[in-house]
Order: sequence, then structure tokens, then C-alpha cells
Amino acid sequence: MPTTDTSPDPSRQTTSGPQPGGAAPVQVVAPLQGTVVAVPVAAGDRVEPGATLVVVESMKMEHVVVAPRPGVVAEVTVEVGDVVARGDRLASLVPGADEGHRAEAGPDADPGAVRPDLAELLARRARTLDAARPEAMARRHQSGHRSARENIEDLCDPGSFVEYGGLVIAAQRGRRELAELIERTPADGLVGGIGAVNSTSAGEGRSRCAVLSYDYTVLAGTQGQQNHRKKDRLFDIVERLALPVVLFAEGGGGRPGDTDYPVITGLDCMAFTLFARLSGLVPLVGVASGRCFAGNAALLGCCDVVIATEDASIGMGGPAMIEGGGLGTFRPEEIGPIAVQTSNGVVDLVASSDEEAVALARTYLSYFQGPVAAWSCADQRRLRAAVPEQRKSVYDIRALLATLADTDSVLELRRGFGAGMITALARIEGRPLGIVANNPAHLGGAIDRDGADKAARFLQLCDAHDLPVVFLCDTPGFMVGPEAETTAQVRHFGRMFVVGANLSVPFVTVVLRKGYGLGAQAMAGGSFRSPLLTVAWPTGELGGMGLEGAVRLGYRRELDAVEDPVERDRLFDAMVERAYEHGKAINVASQFEIDDVIDPAETRDRIMGILRATPPPPARTGKKRPCVDTW
Repeated sequence: MPTTDTSPDPSRQTTSGPQPGGAAPVQVVAPLQGTVVAVPVAAGDRVEPGATLVVVESMKMEHVVVAPRPGVVAEVTVEVGDVVARGDRLASLVPGADEGHRAEAGPDADPGAVRPDLAELLARRARTLDAARPEAMARRHQSGHRSARENIEDLCDPGSFVEYGGLVIAAQRGRRELAELIERTPADGLVGGIGAVNSTSAGEGRSRCAVLSYDYTVLAGTQGQQNHRKKDRLFDIVERLALPVVLFAEGGGGRPGDTDYPVITGLDCMAFTLFARLSGLVPLVGVASGRCFAGNAALLGCCDVVIATEDASIGMGGPAMIEGGGLGTFRPEEIGPIAVQTSNGVVDLVASSDEEAVALARTYLSYFQGPVAAWSCADQRRLRAAVPEQRKSVYDIRALLATLADTDSVLELRRGFGAGMITALARIEGRPLGIVANNPAHLGGAIDRDGADKAARFLQLCDAHDLPVVFLCDTPGFMVGPEAETTAQVRHFGRMFVVGANLSVPFVTVVLRKGYGLGAQAMAGGSFRSPLLTVAWPTGELGGMGLEGAVRLGYRRELDAVEDPVERDRLFDAMVERAYEHGKAINVASQFEIDDVIDPAETRDRIMGILRATPPPPARTGKKRPCVDTW
């Protein structure tokens, strides 16, 4: 019988005239209409406050009427089976010696007491935890990896993770015993929920994040019917709440062994549509550790950034699928190893371990969680020597970035791909932004196909999530030549123009040294008038094309007229020197083709000066862009 009570309304209790001994009896009345189902007391019984007098059933629920004070039952006026209306008298009570005391509830329940129903829940929860599977955890740790729950616990702030579907088991009750499924398929191999990441620096409102992790210790991290449903549920919540997502995608793809649902192909599964639809709405972070194939890799490839451990193997088909297709027999380690997936641009960030992968995920998310209050930077006068005086000398663009940005704030993406273009997240005065920079150490900073793709995709990422962009231009232009044209450069270079021309976030271009031709325009959103600010360092040299090429092309007749090779070279050098003087940044600024030439030490101040003048991005509930290109 339930112990929860609906006490009679004190205003409905009445007292009759004086009784022998002077005590006025209390009339106990029905709190609602119903049927009497129990009367555990009789006249003459002594009762304490909260003791059950009558139980009334109404609409299939039992309502307990209790003694409002200590005393003796004088009369019981109903019996089991009676139908009573609200206010009908049930019993009368003669108060005891401590008359005047009124108890509004029964004795306090022990807050530490665990009823059988709660005990069952706690026991079941315990069986989903790592501690319940010591052998599986031992194998996992021996492989050099952490469990799904360990990674989530490390990523999320302490005590903040709220799990969804933790009691789910694999949909295989038709072929396995329930006890076995509970033991061997906790959470159906997918741990998911909502937690906080970086709440100390980002604040509570910006730190909430959805986290999903396939569990490789459960059926090799395969995608089962129940964990697909769990993903669907979480992806729907993510879309409604606009939460960033971190997905740990280790696993073998689809699972053919589920039996509890009438499925033939499973091609009507919604998880891939729902997840892909989040692109451009919220930051999507994918983490691959160990083996990541088929459906797991498909979800990984939808993410804005892919973080992978050094031992990761990532492929759209695993060994079984390859062999089934008659394409040979391969070990998992031979399929999409990290060396392949970094050089081809699939992986953005490489981690040495699960621990570092989680740290990188946390760092990446921080750029989309607003500015930070505490920051420092290097002595900006060091930038005056960052670009050599000798105009043909190579320099380290990454060292320049580290000096320009806040200390330890640069996170370079896709370093192993498109070596001529640097794309990085960074902060200046605590404000997160994106940086696109030419790398003069590769092809002299010329933009090739991979560099253009890398930059265009990064610009989409920044634009989708309201990050300002700083272009650091040092390029002789787009790569040219018959071999270069075999890579479809015309279309790939077009992406930089199309994306750059449609940026909605504020952006600035700083010409560090070379700014030539169409490549330089692409580093400025299509035109030097497109950025909110276009400036150059004193080392800047600008022109419609490279100086040497321009001289050879424009003065071919004059040069060919000189028969002496030595004299011809002397004339050529003199023409180049005149062209350089003509294209020096100071001269270009004098014609107002750029906004200014600045002291390199002023660069941060100039960037922040214009960014402070821009209004904050408008609050929005939907997307600015349909999606962020996965490539």
C-alpha cells in the first residue's frame, strides 16, 4: 500500500461539543470522492500523528487518510466497500494528553533508505559502468586506449555529464539471454549525453556540449539498432538546443546481428541525415582512435574537424567489406593509416594518445565559446625582423604566427595537407579568430590546388560560426604550368573567390611581403577593397603579376635587342629593380590601392582596432550557411 499521503484538509475537520474529560473530538473527513478499501483501526485504538486511519481509492489511486494528532479513535463511521464523497465523516479522534500539537505529516522518512525499486535501478546502473567489466577494461587498456566513459569523463567538466539511454542493450533478445545482453552490451555500445566543456573559461551558457562515444569493448563499436535510435534522439536535441558535438567514432560500422526489429536493409536509418544536417549549425568535432570504418567513418567525415591518434586506421570500408568485394585481404592497419589520412587532408589534428586527443578536442571547442579574459603575447617588436630584408630569403611563417597571436593560442589545422597554405585558429587579445596565411617555404608561397581547397573550406568554417578572419598574404600568385593545370586548378581556385566573396564575418588582409596577381586578390576576399582593412608591412611588394615575369613579358623586345648576355642580364636586373620600387608597399599606398603601410609591431593593434568597430554577430537560431564543406 502506498505510503504517500493526502492529509485531510484541516478546514474540513470539525469538533463536536465537549466530551467526558473535557476533550473535544476531531472529526476526520474524506478528502475526495472514492471507495473505502482499508480501515486498519478500530474504536479505542491509540494512534500517533501520521498513523493510517482509512484508505480511499479514487480513479485507481489509493489516498491515505492519517491521524492529524495523537489520540484515541473514538469512532469509525465507514467500512471497506463504502463509497464516500468529499467531506463525508470517516472517523473521530479524541486528542491525547499533548492536545494542541498538530502534525502535518507522518514521521520523517530515512533519506538514506533504499527501497527495492531503487535498489534494482542502482544495481542495473552499476552493471553499465567500466568497473562491472574488469576483463574488457583490461584488454582495452592493454591496447593503449581508454574506455568510452574514461574519455567522456576527461572531456567533460566534473559531474556535468548527463547520460541518455544508459540502460539500453543490444537489440538481440531473440538470440541471446537478457542477462548476457546486460552484461556484454551495456548502452548498446554507444555512450551519449550532454555535459559541460571549458565551463570555467567559457561560462555555463557556452560550455554545454553533446558528447557521443562508440564503445569498442561492446561488439567492436558497431552501429546497432538501439544505438542508432539513441543517436537520432541526441542529434534531434542538439539541433533544437544548438549544442556543439564531440563524437568519438572508433568502431567497425554496421552490425548485422540485431534481431529485435523487422529490418531488411536498414537504409531508412536517420542518423546520417540528422548528423549531416547539423553541419554549419554547430561545431562538430570527430575523434578517431584505433579502428574507424564504414558507418563510423561516415559520421567522422561529416565533422568540421577530425582528430586522430597516431595508431588510427580510418576507411569507408573495413577488412571484411574489402575482402567481401573481392578486392583482397588486408589487415586493419593497412587501411587508411594516419600517414595517408594526414597527407590527403582527411585528418586535421594528430594526437599521440587518447589523452591528447581529448585535450585537443577541448582546445578546439574553446575557440567557439567566446573570448577569454586572461591573455598575454610576445614583444610585438620582434615582428619587425620576422620577414628578412633580403626579398628572396625564406622565413618561418609559423614562428611569425606564434609571435603575432596570443601566447600559446595558435591551433593549426590540416598541417600535413596543402603545405603552401596555413589555416589556424588563434586569439588576439583573447578574441578567437581564424588565420589564413601563405607559406613561403613551399613553392615560394604560391597557391596550388590543395592550398586553395584548404583555405576555402576553412573560410566556410569561420563564417559559419562567426569567427573573424585575418589573411596574411605572401604569395607570388596561383601556381601555373601544364602540370599544375592537370589538377583542375581553374575550378579549385574558383572556390577561394566564391567563398571569400560571400564571407559575412569581418576580415582583414595584411601583406607581409609578396602580394601578386589573382593569388593576392584571393587572399583578400577577391579584391583589396573587400577586407575591412588592407595593410602591408614595409617589406610588402605588390603587382598584377610577379616582378620578374612582368619584366620578361612586358620588355621582351627590349631585352631581346641586347645581344651580349651579360649586358642583357644587367638590363633585366635594372628593370626588375625599377619595377620593385614601383610596386613597393609605400608607393602602392601613396596611390591608395591599399589602406596603409604599418609598422609590423602595430599589427595586433590595427587588427583589433577594426574588429572592435564591428558590431557583434546577430543572435540566430538557424544557419548562416547551408553547411560547411567537408573538404
